[in-house]
Amino acid sequence: MPVQREDLSRNFGFILHDVARLMRNTYDRRMKGLGLTRSQWWVLTHLYRNDGVTQSELADILEIEKPTLGRLLDRLEAKGWVRREEHAADRRAKRVFLTEEVGPAMKAMRAAAAEMRRDALAGLSEDDQQHFVDTLLQVKANLSMGNGENGSVRNGSVRNGERSKVQQT
Repeated sequence: MPVQREDLSRNFGFILHDVARLMRNTYDRRMKGLGLTRSQWWVLTHLYRNDGVTQSELADILEIEKPTLGRLLDRLEAKGWVRREEHAADRRAKRVFLTEEVGPAMKAMRAAAAEMRRDALAGLSEDDQQHFVDTLLQVKANLSMGNGENGSVRNGSVRNGERSKVQQT
């Protein structure tokens, strides 16, 4: 029996991956003027969102190894953009904070991000934009519940779902 080919041009998993890649690459180009690498702007962005997290928590959020994050923080600390402080409840842990010196760079980063989002959503009405974000948040929530284990493929078999549902990713 011949294998039925899926139309991957309409596969939301591939489309989402391509959009995320294009957004990262576009933002990379816009950040080169600030002298920031992708890893550096990613750390700064997550600290902007979670200022004061521990290094371990930040490594988990970024899904990178702790020594890798330590080297990134060393470079950002040398620029005067982050500072590390001992955790009040755990002397082994270090909390990471943005400094005031990073303010102009963060302002430029946030402006570039807003401009990129405007460019990415051009041609969509305000309602369509809100619906799009709501839909992405629902997809994120769906995948966050149970860490995305439902419908996983093991040794060619599908758990907790139909094969057609697995192919949509």
